Amino acid sequence: MASQSESPNDRYGGFSRFELELEFVQCLANSVYLNYLAVQKTFDKPEFVAYLAYLQYFKQPKYAKYLHHPGPTLRALELLQQERFRQEILHPNLVEVMMMEGLKNALPIKKD
Repeated sequence: MASQSESPNDRYGGFSRFELELEFVQCLANSVYLNYLAVQKTFDKPEFVAYLAYLQYFKQPKYAKYLHHPGPTLRALELLQQERFRQEILHPNLVEVMMMEGLKNALPIKKD
């Protein structure tokens, strides 16, 4: 599937731009990875923040259907639009809370 302006001949290392963006955006559901990006000061770069805004197209159903975990992925993408979140993800406590929330949502509920 090609994104809005991509021609079928646009390939990057054998992958389409859409495939690369899909792979990257799915990584954003990992709070440890978000912390890594923050520690590397990636979120301080205006061009990267603009790229995160561009990736909002994944909210559209025709693209969201390709996400393996759409809930956490789209939630992280939404949170990353906020400067405050991009700063707070530096704190290990927030990473831990996000990990626990993700595990809680992923585990089956036991009925007694």
